[in-house]
Amino acid sequence: MQKVSDKMKKNNLDNLLDEAYDEALQNDKFKEFVCKLKVKREILRKYTSILEESSIEYHNCKNCPGLIACQNKITGYAKLPKVNGDSLEFSYKPCKYKKKYDKEEKIHNNTKLFNVPKEIKEASFKMVYKTDKNRYQTILWLTDFIKKYKTDVHQKGLYLCGNFGSGKTYLIAATFNELGKDGIKSAIVFWPEFLNSLKASFNSEVKSEFKDKYNYVKKVPLLLIDDLGAESVTPWSRDEILCPLLQYRMDEKLPTFFTSNLNLETLENHLAITSKGDEIIKAGRIISRIRQLTEYQELISKNLRK
Repeated sequence: MQKVSDKMKKNNLDNLLDEAYDEALQNDKFKEFVCKLKVKREILRKYTSILEESSIEYHNCKNCPGLIACQNKITGYAKLPKVNGDSLEFSYKPCKYKKKYDKEEKIHNNTKLFNVPKEIKEASFKMVYKTDKNRYQTILWLTDFIKKYKTDVHQKGLYLCGNFGSGKTYLIAATFNELGKDGIKSAIVFWPEFLNSLKASFNSEVKSEFKDKYNYVKKVPLLLIDDLGAESVTPWSRDEILCPLLQYRMDEKLPTFFTSNLNLETLENHLAITSKGDEIIKAGRIISRIRQLTEYQELISKNLRK
């Protein structure tokens, strides 16, 4: 038999729960929120405090213009209830903006950057500058490459040379990001700095760092060697790094792209000059491999970096 004191305590608790819940119902947004749950009052009143918190976060999301304006405790998430029998369970649910951000981030993470500005990860054909007719040929070539690659991964890449700031790197990065939507891995390597980082890792105590970097770039399905010809040429960088890398990708038929301010003839002259003098034959080997790996285009366009 229930004691009188226990019964009184239960009645007092019920009264407190009812008072708190009725007070919360004075808020129209809270009332709208709990009505959507279609749960009995006896259950809802047990969770008044946390339901008030959920109601606030729910309505914050309802009127939110984007992640940057998020007012909730955890950016991009709302703490929301789920009905489980005669109780409620609360968990953090991502909003539509968070889901979109995560999806895009997953795509962008398929492109690995080596010594390249992070904003290049956001490259998209939607943002490509299209009013300059000089860019049409390159854009058409790249969109055609995307279509062909989806059915045959053994496509030639592109050697794209042209003036500074013409958007060469951005266009190829947009191509990689488009293919990244299908989970295809790629790498963009700013060649002068990559060589410096390779040399530093080669001399570091962590010997595997050099091997890991080099092998990743060598074997990644899609590769862009960015700004080839801007580096200081040494026999090591040309004959021990670049030449084996290109040979491997040529043998494996892995699409390889290049951007440069130099045409192939000027690049050959650049690669020939080292501290050992004029080595035109060794430079010619590099150019021969580039020709095997790519089609050639020039992009002379407005300097978009001004």
